[in-house]
Amino acid sequence: MSHWKQSLEVDLSTGEIRTEALPDEFLREYLGGAGFTTRVVYDEVPPGTDPLGPDNVLAVAPGILVGPSVPTGSKTAFGFKSPLTGGYGKSIVGAKMGDQLKRAGYDLLVIRGAADEPVSLVIEDDDVRLEPADDLWGKDTRETGAALKDAHPGVRTAVIGPAGENESNISMIECEDRQAGRGGPGAVMGSKNLKAIAAKGTKGVPIAREEELKELNNKWRLETMGKGEIEMEGTGSASVDVQYGTGEAFDAKNTALGIYPTRNWQSSYFQKAYEKLADPDEDRVPLDPRYWTGEYVDTKRPCPYCTKPCSQWFEAEDTKYGDIAVDGPEYETQYALGGNVEVDDVEAVAKANQICDELGLDTIDAGNAIAWAMEAVEKGIVEPDTDADFEFGNAEAVLETLERIAYGEGDLGELLMDGHLAAARKAGAGEDFVVHVKGQSPAGFEVRGIKGMALAYGVSPRGADHLTSCMYALEMGGSFWEFEGYDRLQMNGKAIALKAMEDLMMVYDVTGVCKFTRGITLAEGVRELVNAMTGFDYTESELLEVGERAYNVSKAYNLREGFSREDDQLPPRFHEPIPDGPSEGNSIDEAEYDRELDRYYVARGWNFDGVPMKETLYELGLSGLAAEVGASNEGGSPAPADD
Repeated sequence: MSHWKQSLEVDLSTGEIRTEALPDEFLREYLGGAGFTTRVVYDEVPPGTDPLGPDNVLAVAPGILVGPSVPTGSKTAFGFKSPLTGGYGKSIVGAKMGDQLKRAGYDLLVIRGAADEPVSLVIEDDDVRLEPADDLWGKDTRETGAALKDAHPGVRTAVIGPAGENESNISMIECEDRQAGRGGPGAVMGSKNLKAIAAKGTKGVPIAREEELKELNNKWRLETMGKGEIEMEGTGSASVDVQYGTGEAFDAKNTALGIYPTRNWQSSYFQKAYEKLADPDEDRVPLDPRYWTGEYVDTKRPCPYCTKPCSQWFEAEDTKYGDIAVDGPEYETQYALGGNVEVDDVEAVAKANQICDELGLDTIDAGNAIAWAMEAVEKGIVEPDTDADFEFGNAEAVLETLERIAYGEGDLGELLMDGHLAAARKAGAGEDFVVHVKGQSPAGFEVRGIKGMALAYGVSPRGADHLTSCMYALEMGGSFWEFEGYDRLQMNGKAIALKAMEDLMMVYDVTGVCKFTRGITLAEGVRELVNAMTGFDYTESELLEVGERAYNVSKAYNLREGFSREDDQLPPRFHEPIPDGPSEGNSIDEAEYDRELDRYYVARGWNFDGVPMKETLYELGLSGLAAEVGASNEGGSPAPADD
């Protein structure tokens, strides 16, 4: 046995709590993690459901490899209909709560309905209950987590802050210094009056072949500890490692590649961050972690079972922004609340990170909302009501605005609390410089200088996203996994690699293994771990099919909600030439993009409208989806374009 074969079902509207058996076929076809949550959301959230209504679900599932000390096997998936995009919602987090959920005896948690008053869900093995949370409502995430641990020693938590309570569409779920950040899951919890999930398990984890898994764990622990990840063009070795974390390649992305988004994506090179290094009177510490980890980081607080800890616990006292204590800032925060708003002081960015973590905001979407607003102010579209001068580079304005967004306070806070696309539509102008796909802000890879990522952002079902494919690992180095000789400045020929990378990364989301091991374990390494855990004895192609199946379900969900090829397009800014830096002059040509989009659809077995062919869905065992959304072959299948 490798699963508990048990789902914990909680109805907040009625207070009913029960368990439900999970069929063997479901376990084998979806395995765990995002496989489970994706299918649950498709099956249980009908088209047109209000994401902030009681008919939305919150599905939580640890990956199949979470629990038995698999190196970096820490990831838990949260699935929901996204209030930010109106489509498929998925957020992956290295959550200690997910590990404890598995140890309590559950492969899956499904939360339905909405409570009349604030509640917390407490899970202690077979003792599962809803507790009043009126005393926690209004508290920040750290206060909430601490109170739950005092009341229930040994629990691990997933909680929301004021941003989630106020149903901000860019709010996240805080999992003890790790965040389920993308797509607005905090708002989903807030709409359900669910302040927190607290879990403690003592049952261990079922394993099919325990000795074999123990040997493999020892093998991969040695393989993954301290190992590099990718080689990057013109930079030598660069990796996510224990010294600098995800910001390891900050300098390379700026000075070698020119793919660091700056000033609401107007530039791809943060020149200001380097100019001050030559100023002997400058006392601000730069964003590049080579300059600050030694001064501010004394310890790490990694995810469970981590052998490649990217964690950087940042501490500073009596700064101009007050005391600071936060895990980070990691690279995406360095970009979104740093370069993209032109703040080049790491203390300011770390404080912004702390505010987001405590109040429950996604740093990527919050930073992009503020960057958009700063440009909108310059263009006379928005009138700011902040105390600090609301302009690029003003850290005080950023910190003040984050507080306002979380509480929906003031004209600017109310305008931005649902993200920058919603803000532009409320303002009636400025949508032409909102940088998004499907309403979600991209991660910090300037796609005009790394063009396969443009396609990756465009087609990702959850909106602009780097981790759906991790295509940047191939783009930045030119070679990865089965693919070699890729030019980051060419759009042509990226479709087949992208499809394969997406399937592989969905396998990581299903298994719970961290994607920072992706250059080491790859498909074959994950396969042998999964087979020892489950006894299923997948071939490599069968395991990748698990990823492909879940990916097609996520696409089908969006199609059923009315998404189309138009939703796979890019924002206008990506078609403008980059004005400066190493990638100067590059842009995304619309005709080239559409041609590669056609090729991608063909590689996936979809038609030119981006709809999976019925035969594709049949081959993946998705006959029900084929009947609901599948495209017919009538009139002929699309012919593959010539790569």
